Amino acid sequence: MTKTAARPLLTLRNLAFGRGEALSAPISLEVSPGKILTILGSNGRGKTTLLDTIASILHPLSGDICRYARIGFVPQQFSTTLAYSVLDIVLMGRAREIGTFELPKPEDEAAAMKALRRLGLEDLADRDFRRLSGGQQQLVVIARELAGGAELLLLDEPTATLDLKRQETVLSLMESLAARGTGIIFTTHEPLHAGLVADDALLMLPGEKSLYGSADKILTPENLFEAYGVRIDAVAGKGAGRLISDFEIRRGNLPQP
Repeated sequence: MTKTAARPLLTLRNLAFGRGEALSAPISLEVSPGKILTILGSNGRGKTTLLDTIASILHPLSGDICRYARIGFVPQQFSTTLAYSVLDIVLMGRAREIGTFELPKPEDEAAAMKALRRLGLEDLADRDFRRLSGGQQQLVVIARELAGGAELLLLDEPTATLDLKRQETVLSLMESLAARGTGIIFTTHEPLHAGLVADDALLMLPGEKSLYGSADKILTPENLFEAYGVRIDAVAGKGAGRLISDFEIRRGNLPQP
């Protein structure tokens, strides 16, 4: 008996995206349950704009987005002027279950605390969210989406403001979630992180070009040099590896004041 392949959580077909004009040639890709897709590229290539489009914050310029899953979006920054506790923020992820004008039930608080524990944040549950560091705030927002039962997580540079230990925590969490069937799309400027956890990669290149495919085929030194203009001597493989960037530091090239 032939085993039927799982339906993708997300499919993009000839998607053109941007804020007024397209930032890339049309893109086609899909994310299946349990798979991790990384998006890399230098600043201004449209990584965040693409996530905003997938999350329905922006409308596509053309092409199709087929969403077959509950999507959770974790932006680079999330702020509030109100005195919400960390637990309050995470409970916001339960909005679909709680309903309008209803109070959180014990099972909602249990789900929120479970999400905080997964990220080692349970001791911060009663803290004022505004008093946390930027890295801690981003982890809390990840916990919010986990508490809401997201089947596809969109993470915009989830390790950018974290110390090394927290980076390892988030990367390990991605692997753990994927093993349970959650799909993940994350942007990063760290090819090492991409190589460690990603199954597939979308590499945004100059000239509105992009490369998409399995991470081990896309994250090559040649392709990364085209994307960043920096030579990469080694690229990590999924689960283990190392990365050496061959920076060439030149003195005396700054303009005179």
